Amino acid sequence: MDFEEIDPLQAHKLLNQGGYVYLDVRTVEEFAQGHPAGARNVPVMIRDPGTGQMTPNPEFVRVVEAHFSKQTALLVGCRSGGRSAAACQFLAQAGYTQLWNVNGGFHGRALPPGITFIKGWAACELPVENDLSDEKSYAALRAKAGL
Repeated sequence: MDFEEIDPLQAHKLLNQGGYVYLDVRTVEEFAQGHPAGARNVPVMIRDPGTGQMTPNPEFVRVVEAHFSKQTALLVGCRSGGRSAAACQFLAQAGYTQLWNVNGGFHGRALPPGITFIKGWAACELPVENDLSDEKSYAALRAKAGL
């Protein structure tokens, strides 16, 4: 594995230390409903307009590379930790060396029938925002990447 697993509380501590970026790889819609304060949004999966099915975002690595060097310390999160683990793999393959998967993500990881065993960012009552400013939204990051 080319990345470390941490929980949301650990991620928050690292963000407070400075020098880390929270990369939220959920969909644009999920990000707009609330995200860790200061997070940047680059979805690793997008909805195929023809089928409606989720498919890997072919621009994911290109957009990340346009904004963050390969040495940037990235805390990668999603809804529960699955998509962010895949995103960490894609980024590691692209040469990123400082990657942490936020296991539990924004909403937590649960066992059937819905018993949470890893609290998510929101359940940990960590800072949440709905800011979609130019420096944070996927549309703006994608445009600045020339796509």
